Amino acid sequence: MKVIYRISDGGYAKEKPDYIDNEKCLFNASLRFGASNIHVIADGCGPRTMKMIRKQFPKSSITKVQVGHGAGTFNIALDMALDQFKGEDYIYFLENDYLHKGQAREVLQEGIDLGASFVALYDHPDKYLDPSKGGNPYCEGGAEDTRVYLTKTCHWKVTNSTTMTFAARVDVLRETEPILRKWTTATYPEDFKMFLDLRENGHLLISSIPGFSTHGETAWLSPLTDWSEQ
Repeated sequence: MKVIYRISDGGYAKEKPDYIDNEKCLFNASLRFGASNIHVIADGCGPRTMKMIRKQFPKSSITKVQVGHGAGTFNIALDMALDQFKGEDYIYFLENDYLHKGQAREVLQEGIDLGASFVALYDHPDKYLDPSKGGNPYCEGGAEDTRVYLTKTCHWKVTNSTTMTFAARVDVLRETEPILRKWTTATYPEDFKMFLDLRENGHLLISSIPGFSTHGETAWLSPLTDWSEQ
């Protein structure tokens, strides 16, 4: 499994807890997945951030770009996955505002071994919130229609969407490339529509329950975990 990590000094304004920042999240990813398994795409990063990245990764593991938006850097990451890896390899696309639990790498492999096309470790709270309260459009009553599976460490559910942090086999990425590109042509990736489109074309997404990662936005932290301790 290879991790393609996208980091930027920019981004969208979000309320985040004080334990979420570029340095802490990158260190956490390095700790959980191993620095030798990570390639960093650094988009518009200033000297301070580049110094921080270079403390953990050799020059050969860093690609500097000047794109300025998440959709563009995702497409660079997708190019890298399709051009540099074999069909049976797994790629974990990882954004720079995530934390992972200690077992994250092993649990992600368990999810991959279940055979779903796409795998996420983030248990998005919008799946437990009625649409009238800002929840997922397909989760009336605070739940979604799903199937639940069991692996050694946790349960997994079929879910309708996640963020742009997910894992997939390269041959699946190649098969679904037109859909992945279709929803990442603007500056902001339309991940919700993308995963609905993938699902309609027979490619299911599963996520662990409980989450073994969290997105760093305060309002949408993965539930049932004190993420300040990770």
